This record gives sequence, C-alpha cells and structure tokens, in this order.
Amino acid sequence: MKKGRILVGTIALVLAVAAAAAPSARAADSEISQSYLIYCSKCHGPDGHGDGPNAATLKTKPRDFTDCATMKKIDDDTIFKAIKEGGAAVNLPNDMPPWGQAFDDSEIRQLSTFVRSFCGKS
Repeated sequence: MKKGRILVGTIALVLAVAAAAAPSARAADSEISQSYLIYCSKCHGPDGHGDGPNAATLKTKPRDFTDCATMKKIDDDTIFKAIKEGGAAVNLPNDMPPWGQAFDDSEIRQLSTFVRSFCGKS
C-alpha cells in the first residue's frame, strides 16, 4: 500500500509542477506572438499569408508561412539566420531586414518556431 501512496504523491507533484510552469510557457508564447504581430505581420500578415499591409510596397512578396510544402524545404537554421541577419544572409531579397539587434538568439528561436506553427493553422 505504501508504493501506491508514493506513486499517487509523485503524480500529484508532477502535475503541480506542470501546472505551475504552464502560465509561464503561455506568457512566453504570448510575448512571441505579440512580437510577431508588431515586427513581422506588417509584411508577412497577421496569419502568416505574406499579405501584410507593407507587402505591396516590397519588390518580392513576403514568404507565405502557411505554404507548408515550401516551409518544409526550409530548415530551422535558415529561418533563424533570415530573422537574425536579414534576407540577404540566406540569398533572399534584402527587403527582409535583420532583426538581430531587436531580439536575442532565444527570442529568434521562439520566433522561428512561431513562424513554423502557421503550417498547422491553415
């Protein structure tokens, strides 16, 4: 019977730790989502379709993040580098500015993940 109590206690502890961490993870997701809306959606659009209000002024249409077939061909390091160093750093037009001064590497990784999430939303 003692093993059962230990197991129940362990499960309760794991659930409590997970519940405590969840608001923090949601807050981080919310911050990255807000950063995307402020900095990226002007060109890439709020839903990642490449149709933001500034898109029409660019020489090259911004990437449509909901085009999963295309996005699957782009590795995570390329997305990271494009955000950090700009489009020219990954042989894309320099319409895509570098954001390495605005975001640290951790935030850029989170933005990269956020950009990838558009494939699951369309």
